[in-house]
Amino acid sequence: MEKSNFVDQIRIFCRSGHGGAGSKHFMRTKFNPQAGPDGGDGGRGGHIILRGNKNMWTLLHLRYYKNVLAENGQGGNKNNMKGRDGKDIVIEVPLGTVARDEETEENEAEILEHGQEIVWIKGGRGGLGNAQFATPTNQAPEHAQPGEPGEEGWKVLELKVLADVGLVGFPNAGKSTLLSVITAAKPKIADYAFTTINPNLGIVAYRDGKSFCVADLPGIIEGAAEGRGLGHRFLRHIERNSVLLFVIPADSNDHKKEFAILVNELEQYNPELLHKQFLIAISKSEMLDDELKAAIVKELPANIPHIFISSMTQQGLNDLKDLLWKALNEGQEVTNN
Repeated sequence: MEKSNFVDQIRIFCRSGHGGAGSKHFMRTKFNPQAGPDGGDGGRGGHIILRGNKNMWTLLHLRYYKNVLAENGQGGNKNNMKGRDGKDIVIEVPLGTVARDEETEENEAEILEHGQEIVWIKGGRGGLGNAQFATPTNQAPEHAQPGEPGEEGWKVLELKVLADVGLVGFPNAGKSTLLSVITAAKPKIADYAFTTINPNLGIVAYRDGKSFCVADLPGIIEGAAEGRGLGHRFLRHIERNSVLLFVIPADSNDHKKEFAILVNELEQYNPELLHKQFLIAISKSEMLDDELKAAIVKELPANIPHIFISSMTQQGLNDLKDLLWKALNEGQEVTNN
């Protein structure tokens, strides 16, 4: 099977550079064979640095980059010459990337801005040469420090898509079709579950040259929070979205139950997701008359804004853009009970 070009998690082995050893050396001149210590310091080991790049959308470029080994620092030399620092390694990553330690699962770095640089794994410090240890009472120190070792271990880079609005719903709810008509994105669309297996991003052109970003995310199934279906791979992407648009098709057997399952999966994965702004879009509404719409409204939570839309007939799409823009820019507080 062909591998996807969207890679949102990478496991790599990292080792920063060891610091160079300090030099133990004594100056010798023609007229003074015991002129004193002149051993230089060792250079520091190379860092491993993360740099944000807004032009990247995936971790694909790191798929075969399994070992990241920074250069060691050079040792010090005579004449108080400091060793050269090890060359740093810069890893460019998309915005929204989180770096964590595989063993401890501790988050170690987070890249959110273009050009942002974070020293992820520091190189070892270079050792001091014996010239640094000279004192009035010890003018010929025989001691120089070794360099500090670098850090090493298995690390995980994980991409959480940065988008203003995340489309949430069951497979085949019409999320990809909606994205294709309100943005220039061209997601794969077909009449079977899990057409979308990777996030698709699109920019919605709004009034007066304004715009916002929408992410079409893989469909949730019941049990996703426990890892069923696309499970955690999907759910982690919605942590970055300011607004969640729940897309529920008009032909659903039970709109209230479908919404409840979706919210429950979010809560099971991360209860903090319930503090985001929720909106509901009833898709495929071209088949509804006013009486059916009224019946559906009775099933929906009264405290969450809703709208009826049709990607096929363009019904309600301009009103949807207005609703999303308002939610993104007015910071309305919504209680999701």
